[in-house]
Amino acid sequence: MTAPLAQSGALPRNGTPGETLIGAAVVVAIVAALALFYVFGHAGGGSGYEINARLSKVDGLGIGTEVRIAGIKVGSVTALDLDPKTYLVNVHMRMEDGIKVPTDSSMMINSAGLLGTPYLSITPGGDETMIAAGGAIENTQSVNANDIMSLVGRFTTGSGGQGP
Repeated sequence: MTAPLAQSGALPRNGTPGETLIGAAVVVAIVAALALFYVFGHAGGGSGYEINARLSKVDGLGIGTEVRIAGIKVGSVTALDLDPKTYLVNVHMRMEDGIKVPTDSSMMINSAGLLGTPYLSITPGGDETMIAAGGAIENTQSVNANDIMSLVGRFTTGSGGQGP
């Protein structure tokens, strides 16, 4: 004697072709979404070329941080590593192919507003020679957000940056 379906743990198969199509469409949509995320969201991938910079502090920066020129995103940070001899942070950036950076350009950490997300801001120089792939921006500045906030605090309390 065979056990009834409810006791055997098996469920009856009585799905319609429409349910099968909907299930297949959901699977295809998930695969497509994962593929798009990999292609467009992958920090190190894509076209472009890499340049580097060395900073003493990188508070708030991470992989994927925007690199901007004149407020326009032109690249992103792909890696950060510490030089154990100099204690400077090597910042690796992937720049868009069409964007060339003059060798005398400068770079600093900026923030979108007082409490905004930090980003790297490149100020292009006037040199006609451009930084090659794998090259570096030599003129860099690290700005500590706490220093900026203390300056804002001094001006809002009325001391105007003068002593107490």
